[in-house]
Amino acid sequence: MTVEDCEAYKDFLESPTPTFVGPKRSRTSGRWRPFAVDGLSADSQAYAVRAIRAAFAWLTTVRYLAGNPWSAVTDPATITREVEVQVERALSADLWTTLRAELDARCDGEELGGLTPSEEEARQWRTARAAILLMGDSGVRRDEAAHARRENLDVAVVTSGGPAKTSAKGATQSSPKAAASDAAPIKTGVTVWALTIVGKRRKQRTVPVSAATVAALRAHWTDRDKDFDMPLVEAPLIAPLVINGTEASLAKHDGGTDGKREAPHQPYAPDALARLVREAVRRIAGDLLREGALSYDAHAKLLATSAHAFRHTFGTRAVAHDMPIDVVQRILGHASLQTTSIYVHAERQRMLDAAAHYYSEDDG
Repeated sequence: MTVEDCEAYKDFLESPTPTFVGPKRSRTSGRWRPFAVDGLSADSQAYAVRAIRAAFAWLTTVRYLAGNPWSAVTDPATITREVEVQVERALSADLWTTLRAELDARCDGEELGGLTPSEEEARQWRTARAAILLMGDSGVRRDEAAHARRENLDVAVVTSGGPAKTSAKGATQSSPKAAASDAAPIKTGVTVWALTIVGKRRKQRTVPVSAATVAALRAHWTDRDKDFDMPLVEAPLIAPLVINGTEASLAKHDGGTDGKREAPHQPYAPDALARLVREAVRRIAGDLLREGALSYDAHAKLLATSAHAFRHTFGTRAVAHDMPIDVVQRILGHASLQTTSIYVHAERQRMLDAAAHYYSEDDG
């Protein structure tokens, strides 16, 4: 291909010839899927050019081609839109408080609406509570929550010289700054828990874990007949209590023919954990609506709440409590501070307030 050929193909993407245009087909139809009548969007055109350029770059790297003609071709013009994270999914402070209170009530086996949850139901509620608090109080993704492990959760003692991590067996590992000077004793301050996880792009990061989340995890581990505080324990933080009777599930969890295990060691699949969380929130929403304790808008909000919504809930709550934006970025694992800044609703409001003040003065 020549540069002229590449430019011609770029023009073709913008306006495909009639022989390449046809009705839309579903991905599962097995039939040829031509260009739509209205053509590709500018973003799709740019994506196609970048994909082909990358393919040619690899062919050049392995010496299959002598050069990459696409390197001389510019991307189709696109509009750089304002980054929009679906923060509207986040629960309000009141709704988050209500949800946590309802979870606690069901986990403790309290009578609700004339019915008392059975112990088996309460155990499932405690599993859902542990997952919801881990995502809502630490901002982790559902995949990260599903794969979080106990051996990666340590106590971090916050001191005047920086945090010092304490392992599960009690050995203290001072921060480099503290280790460099043994003259001054470490002053113990607030004790928090820190969880090390591997997120998107295989990047490792550490997130804080609240005392309420640790208490919920302890209760969940008691249901699994496991000691949360046993030294050097290695196991998923959250694991299913009952295993489906399918061959795949039994093989994964090494379960018996009855589909139950006393202490399963395999974690939830991310999709399965998300379904557990969503079903728990849906049931609470229905119960509160029937009791007249929830408005229709709040009910609709909870019904639309997914596992990922709790990550947004953490982001909005952290910013509302004046946590530094760069700290929120590191906890959430965002590659760009621009993404994290979406949670700072006050920034846009300040801009509008300043503009209103400017125009009011301009009007005299």
